[in-house]
Amino acid sequence: MLRPILLLVTILLTISCKKENKSETLSDYFTYNQKNAVESAGVQMIPIKTPVGEFKVWTKRFGNNPKIKVLLLHGGPAMTHEYMECFETFFQREGFEFYEYDQLGSYYSDQPKDSSLWTTERFVEEVEQVRKAIGADQNNFYVLGNSWGGILAMEYALKYQKNLKGLLVSNMVASAPEYGKYADEVLAKQMKPEILTEIRALEAKKDFANPRYMELLIPNFYKEHLCRLKEWPDGLNRASKHMNGEVYTMMQGPSEFGINGRLAKWDVKNRLKEITIPTLMIGAKYDTMDPKAMEEQSKLVQNGRFLYCPNGSHLAMWDDQKVFMNGVIKFINDVDNGKI
Repeated sequence: MLRPILLLVTILLTISCKKENKSETLSDYFTYNQKNAVESAGVQMIPIKTPVGEFKVWTKRFGNNPKIKVLLLHGGPAMTHEYMECFETFFQREGFEFYEYDQLGSYYSDQPKDSSLWTTERFVEEVEQVRKAIGADQNNFYVLGNSWGGILAMEYALKYQKNLKGLLVSNMVASAPEYGKYADEVLAKQMKPEILTEIRALEAKKDFANPRYMELLIPNFYKEHLCRLKEWPDGLNRASKHMNGEVYTMMQGPSEFGINGRLAKWDVKNRLKEITIPTLMIGAKYDTMDPKAMEEQSKLVQNGRFLYCPNGSHLAMWDDQKVFMNGVIKFINDVDNGKI
């Protein structure tokens, strides 16, 4: 009789220890050791120095993992972190430390009016300052950028890859002119001729504020190529409401068929070979970006991998979520384990 009792005691002690260890791990994961004694759920306004003064940008930290720190770069320019909230459950389950972040000019950050601030070069320096503030370095720092955030991620890597462990570019080609060509020659031709004619007429008159413009774009373009879910996620709806249209139009331009603003001639395709760190390029079948171009980019960098989302669009993180998230998580874990 003694042996079964001893075995039962051992099992109970093991279960108790496991529960205790799990509790301690969770406690550590949600303890951020912020200097401020007041808990703020990981939210920190980070000071950013610019040529025209100092401003603050909004960040929110999740988790505590010195090995993996992921900074999420939203699109737009001047959208918000809100449409990237889908990463929260996936990354927390993995135990990643990650940061949602509104870039300068976006809703939760300062919104200065000086137009000289809206350049890729200035945004790159902002990301570098955020990196320093969150204590990330080449041993643990991953940048994941979607759309315009992908432009910013590539530009950041080209200047500061010495501070990165891994780069993830989601749904953004490395050439604005090529993006425009794909929009004109492929995506536009998928529309009904009468719809496209009406859209082009409004664009020719620069009548972008006309409600009819969005009435045409939402069902015929956005629902096909931006997010294919029947009901758009709450985070995407909030991000759309909070977009800074002034900055967006200045950099992207008013038309959705390609880039017509300050980024119109942006092109780093020939420089991708300079990127040596592990890089994941993510493309999707219904994206506004050519998925074949995304695959090509994975071969142009020196240590690349391609993730294809067969049911996804520009926001494949939502409409092909399982494929997207599984691929992203596998890539980060593989880099962390030295497999890529």
